[in-house]
Amino acid sequence: MPQTKSAVISLLIASALAIPALSQAQTSAPAAPAAGAAAATLGKADQKVVVDMAMSNMAEVAAGKMALAKSQNPQVKTYAQKMIDDHTAAQGDVTTLAQAKGVTLPTELDAPHKAMAARLDNMSGGAFDKAYMKGAGVSDHTKMHNKLVKAASNAKDPDVKAAAAKMRPVVEQHLQMAKEQPATASAVAR
Repeated sequence: MPQTKSAVISLLIASALAIPALSQAQTSAPAAPAAGAAAATLGKADQKVVVDMAMSNMAEVAAGKMALAKSQNPQVKTYAQKMIDDHTAAQGDVTTLAQAKGVTLPTELDAPHKAMAARLDNMSGGAFDKAYMKGAGVSDHTKMHNKLVKAASNAKDPDVKAAAAKMRPVVEQHLQMAKEQPATASAVAR
């Protein structure tokens, strides 16, 4: 049973990671000539903002799918489903922006998010719930919120600035929800 559950979780993570790559691949070919010109005008800092938003969305969707599969806590499952729904929608916006600006988005999680997924995969029960809510819920949303606040003020490109400003209240809401979860309260207090 544990091997089957692990295989299902691995499949969920792989499918979550494939979503942005597929959506980018489906529409990037026709936009390539215009996107190349736009990329030349988008500064490295603004490109990083777009990539960071995409990575955050990918990580939240992957972690949320894992939480749906592993958690037995209805509140954690509700939170996880909201992360999947909201970050999938946000990823659509980021993908559209990236295509318009000629930014290549990541197709897999970065090392820190892969490490978190591996840690979570080896947990169950209340330990999983606390680690998920503390890591994906509080820590990741705090980091992304700080990046979005900075990007909304400092981004040079108005579309990148607008995307950061649009995503910020969603991330703030997720952070607040994570802090209020009973599964998080004892972990955050430490």
